[in-house]
Amino acid sequence: MKTSRGAKTIVYPTPVFIVGTYDDAGKPNLMAAAWGGICCSRPPCVSVSLRKATYTYGNIVTRGAFTVNIASEQYVKEADYVGLVSGRDVDKFAAAGLTPVKSELVDAPYVAEFPMALECKLLHTLEIGLHTLFVGEILDIKADADVFDADGKLSVQKVRPILWAPDDGGYYGVGEYLGPAFEIGKAIKGK
Repeated sequence: MKTSRGAKTIVYPTPVFIVGTYDDAGKPNLMAAAWGGICCSRPPCVSVSLRKATYTYGNIVTRGAFTVNIASEQYVKEADYVGLVSGRDVDKFAAAGLTPVKSELVDAPYVAEFPMALECKLLHTLEIGLHTLFVGEILDIKADADVFDADGKLSVQKVRPILWAPDDGGYYGVGEYLGPAFEIGKAIKGK
């Protein structure tokens, strides 16, 4: 028997996206955002939902671009920090000891220390309620050489992304490998 929890913003896994932008003066900024994910295959797109009150919201609207940075578990403190303070008041890159890298494709910075970054051009904006959904077309994915497997594919176990649990407010790592997608279920299909 399942227990009703009511209408809440809980889904698992919940990513910890670190959104990179420039402000009007060209200062690089970061923000932690959990409301987001892949939203289209062709063109490849990712979405993030932000409140209008955030500094990053205005930066995305003004610049028409953002990056989605994936922090590894070793940077959980830095990822949490950039969600605690506003870029209006603090240089988050400097305070967290992170290095901004200017994208060559979009008008936004990515984080040198994080293993993976998606460079996104703003494609659509949708006001939903408290949050606005920003859809970014992924123009490129930058990843460190050591997060690829032997077949040249990004390895989730090497990236070691941070996950957030909205119900208990904790950060978690990725669990064990369970089996190949689009393959493991064939055992049931063949019955």
